[in-house]
Amino acid sequence: MNLEWLIVGGGIHGVHIATCLIGEAGVDRSKIRIIDPGENLLERWQKCTEVTGMTHLRSPCVHNLAIEPMALSFFGESVNIPKSVLYAAPYDRPHLNFFNEHCSRVIRKFGLDELHIRGLALSCSVNCDEAVVEISTGQKISSCNVVLAIGASDQPLWPEWSKGKGDLVHHIFQSDFSGWPVKRERIAVVGGGISAGQVALRLQNEGHDVHLISRHEMREHQFDSDPGWLGPRYMAGFEKEKDLSKRRQLISGARHRGSVPPDVNFSLAKSIGAGGIKFHKSGVSSIDKHQDVGTLNLDDGKSIQIDRILLATGFMPKRPGGRMVDQLITESQLPCAECGYPIVDTDLCWHPRLYVSGPLAELEIGPSSRNISGARRAARRIVRVARKKSIQVG
Repeated sequence: MNLEWLIVGGGIHGVHIATCLIGEAGVDRSKIRIIDPGENLLERWQKCTEVTGMTHLRSPCVHNLAIEPMALSFFGESVNIPKSVLYAAPYDRPHLNFFNEHCSRVIRKFGLDELHIRGLALSCSVNCDEAVVEISTGQKISSCNVVLAIGASDQPLWPEWSKGKGDLVHHIFQSDFSGWPVKRERIAVVGGGISAGQVALRLQNEGHDVHLISRHEMREHQFDSDPGWLGPRYMAGFEKEKDLSKRRQLISGARHRGSVPPDVNFSLAKSIGAGGIKFHKSGVSSIDKHQDVGTLNLDDGKSIQIDRILLATGFMPKRPGGRMVDQLITESQLPCAECGYPIVDTDLCWHPRLYVSGPLAELEIGPSSRNISGARRAARRIVRVARKKSIQVG
């Protein structure tokens, strides 16, 4: 294959970047491939959102995978379904099924499934002439340019007390998650953010005896960072700040980690008030296991008898990409900030053959880098690069 662009990651970021390279930058489809281990593109996104019981996205409908921001709205107008079914107030947040159907249409429109190479990227090397990615099938794929569109989904956060407890403890975001109960059980959900809240509500609706354990009260925020970070209101100052340690501090301070939007918070408060979900403001100190039943010991001195623990504790804050990115940094001497994340230019270029999106781009894109809005912002910059390179070749 004589590729111009090879995208590592077939999630939200990889799919949107491929869409924009084809539909906006005019890159020939035959010159693009997407590497992802899933059976289908967006597989991890779909599995993670399905297990939480999410009904609507947290972000507004202009944050979608098509090129035009209003594409999802136009799609909504073309179907004979009331707007109240397709969106949740405020900000016209799309229903998950509606959003996923639109994603499928985007993938079909640009034939992205045909560009999907199924496999896990094991190594990546770059030099003056090309970039080469080796995948789990043994295949080595070379390209003029590589985009690392890698998320944090491969590194769920397991608290120390939860390790080594066998089938009693499951993380909802582990890649091989199979821990959803099939019969009524006593279940502890551990976590204080939107995923924990959604999982607890889903379990209650399915008839389980649910305990929600969080080290803090529910923190209500409509979005996971202020919308001002999507434009010059906050980003102007962020971009002027050249000290990357201070940029990291800005990112950390801007994110509302462990927060829930008002609609989820309202449902939780209603259920907790009625006794449907038992809320415990506490950390977990240890687990005692006897046969198939566990005793969850809390920091406040209480103990809970449970049949299953579901962790909704998010992802580790470390740089994603694991051994592949570690090796790439070492072998190509790629620059990293003190926090370990890439130092890239305004084009998201880490090396003349290598570009990044998602978490790896956050020192340039800012607090929204991991989100759909971050994918859209990254794609605009990579499209700009692709156009420049096309002119140079021409």
